[in-house]
Amino acid sequence: MTVDLDSVIIRAATPQDAARIAQVHVTSWQSAYAELLPADYLADLDPDVRAGRWASVLSTKEGSATAGHVLVAEQDGRTLGFASFGLSADEDAEPGTYELYAMYLEPGAWGRGVARELMRTVLASIPAGAVMTLWVLDGNDRAQHFYRRHGFHPDGVERIDEIGGVPLTELRFRRPGA
Repeated sequence: MTVDLDSVIIRAATPQDAARIAQVHVTSWQSAYAELLPADYLADLDPDVRAGRWASVLSTKEGSATAGHVLVAEQDGRTLGFASFGLSADEDAEPGTYELYAMYLEPGAWGRGVARELMRTVLASIPAGAVMTLWVLDGNDRAQHFYRRHGFHPDGVERIDEIGGVPLTELRFRRPGA
């Protein structure tokens, strides 16, 4: 896949983007988590099921207590990736702390600068000085390296989540307000 960053558009997602976001979500999980999750679980991920969830998220009024912001990165009408963020849902979050809920790219777009531009847009979208957190799977070294390059670092908080019948440790990363 050739990605010319000058032709990549990052924009707010609409409900019409749900199916394309879901496809990216599933494809990215299948590649990124191949070493962390069971192959049968990954193979059974259904873009149509995810599309329904994304349609619901994207139909919720932006700015409401349950909705965040969703951005898509696209080139020539093809969705390359997306990011979802909003106020942190963590129990210990200080008021005004933001959270990156999800950021995924088509595997063919990895390492081509799309994620960097998506992250820059996310960070420019939150209030100046706001803290941002995210959760990343322990063992997802590629993602951890990417987040560190953007000023996020583990803050020592961990949680165990069961995905596909496998207990996995998630690490919270925090980026201090600038």
